[in-house]
Amino acid sequence: MKESEARTINKRLTALEDSSKNLVPLVDLKADQPAPEAIAYAYRSFDRQWALLDNRLCDRPRPDLLRAHSDKQLYLTSLLTNVLGEGPASIATARIPDMDHFRGSFGAKHVIPLWQDAAAEEANITAGVLATLSAAYGRAVSAEDFFAYSYAILAAPRYVERFWDELTLPGPRLPITTDATRFEQVAALGRTLLWLHTYGTRFVPAGQRPGRIPSGRARSRVATPQTPEAYPDDFSYHPATQELWVGKGVFEQVRPEVWAFSVSGFEVVKSWLGYRMRRPKGKKSSPLDEIRPEQWEFDGELLELLWVLDATVDLLPQVASWLEEVLAGGTFLAGDFTQPTAAERNPVTLRRRSLFDLPAK
Repeated sequence: MKESEARTINKRLTALEDSSKNLVPLVDLKADQPAPEAIAYAYRSFDRQWALLDNRLCDRPRPDLLRAHSDKQLYLTSLLTNVLGEGPASIATARIPDMDHFRGSFGAKHVIPLWQDAAAEEANITAGVLATLSAAYGRAVSAEDFFAYSYAILAAPRYVERFWDELTLPGPRLPITTDATRFEQVAALGRTLLWLHTYGTRFVPAGQRPGRIPSGRARSRVATPQTPEAYPDDFSYHPATQELWVGKGVFEQVRPEVWAFSVSGFEVVKSWLGYRMRRPKGKKSSPLDEIRPEQWEFDGELLELLWVLDATVDLLPQVASWLEEVLAGGTFLAGDFTQPTAAERNPVTLRRRSLFDLPAK
C-alpha cells in the first residue's frame, strides 16, 4: 500500500472482479464509502492470510487468476526457472496464491492452476494426456486423478533428493507410471496430501467435515495471553522437551521434524511465527505496516498448522516409498504424449504453465 509506477492515489482503475465497473481514485474516497472486501489468500506455503480485494491497492494484480477462482480450484506453486532446494518440489493451496507463495522469495512466482475456469470445466492439462492415460490404464483418468498423482510425486522431499543433480536444470519433471494400480495408489495418497495441505477444503474424505483437519500431536499447554501487553515479541523451540514457546504461550509435543519442515529452504513454522510477532519480519513499505493486531489471537491457527505438518511428516515415508516404486517400474516416455501447443503455452491465457508442460524424459 504505497505509490508505485503502476499505482498512485490519483489513478483511475476498474474493478478486478468486473472490468466494466469504474473505481473512484483513492484521493477522492470519502470516509463513509464502503470498505473493500477482505479475501483469504495463500501468502506463503501453509500460511493463510487476508488481503483487500481492490485493484487500487495491488501493485501488479493478476485478474485472470481471480476470474478463474472458485471453491473447486486448486493451485500448485513451484520453481520452474530456479533451482529447487531441499524439501517438496511443489506445494498446493486452495486459495489464490501470492507471487512468492512457494518459498517466500522472488523467483518462486510460478503458479499452476488445476482448472482454466471457475466452473472447473476446462482442465489445465495438455490436450490428449488424459486420453492417453485412460487408454493405457483401461479406465477413465480425470483431471483430479492426474493432479493428485502429480502432487504425491512432487510433494515428496525424496523427489528432490533423488533427482538433485538432474534438477540443476530448473523445473521439475514428472515420472508417470505405466501401471494402472500403482497410479491409483499414488493418486489416493496425493488426495490425502491435498486434503491436508488445503486445510480440509479439497478432496475431503467421506465422513469428514469440510474445512476440518485431524488433530495432531501438538497441544497448547499454556495459552498465549490475549492482552495487548502480552503480545509476543519472540518465539523459541526447545528440542529436548519438544516445546514451542510463543511469548508466554507454550505448545508441547512439537516434533523436531515439524519444527524444521522446510520448502526449498523456506522454514515454514519459523516464517509463520515471524510474520505474526509484535515486530514482524519482512520488508516495510509504508507506515501502514506498523498497524498490528491489538492482541494475539492465533493459537488455533498455529495448532492447525502444526497438525497439518504432523500428518505430512507421518506420510512422508509412504510418499517416498511410492516414488521409488514408480521409478523402479515402467514409466511413460515424453514421446508417448502429445506436446503442448503454442496456444496452450500462451502466457496471455490463464495457463502460466500447463500441468503437463514438463513431461518425464
